[in-house]
Amino acid sequence: MFRTILMAITLFGLWLAMSGVYKPLIVGFGVASALFTTWMVIRMDKIADDERLVVRLNPLRFISYTGWLLVEIARANWAVTKIIMAPEMPIKQHFFRVPFSQKTDVGQTIFANSITLTPGTISVEVEDEFFWVHALGYSDQDVEALEDMDARVSRVETI
Repeated sequence: MFRTILMAITLFGLWLAMSGVYKPLIVGFGVASALFTTWMVIRMDKIADDERLVVRLNPLRFISYTGWLLVEIARANWAVTKIIMAPEMPIKQHFFRVPFSQKTDVGQTIFANSITLTPGTISVEVEDEFFWVHALGYSDQDVEALEDMDARVSRVETI
């Protein structure tokens, strides 16, 4: 019961902080939204199975990985900008497989999202041991860079 009340208060607090409007009608809508959402979560807990997602990540390594990823996103942004701004638009699209070594669903999700966050590449599909990736400006170095990213994500996992 305490958890439910805390969730409703937290949801309302977030809603109030993000809306920035403190008129009675709007605050009432916020209370109604928080209560409705809390009620839906309670109903879902009764219907859903007892399987829970266990996140096993090393926090310090994850923070380090996030910093590295932000730098890689900036580099990829620059590369895509050069491709787009070039008069001849040297696009070398390529669709290829990237194997992954993560053991958990969370690790695989982090890797796939990291690929997609990097401009010019997108994770399209996941299969047994690899992702299908589309690249806008493909080079042989992309495979090596993705292998490095895979290893970094695997180091973030704790099993």
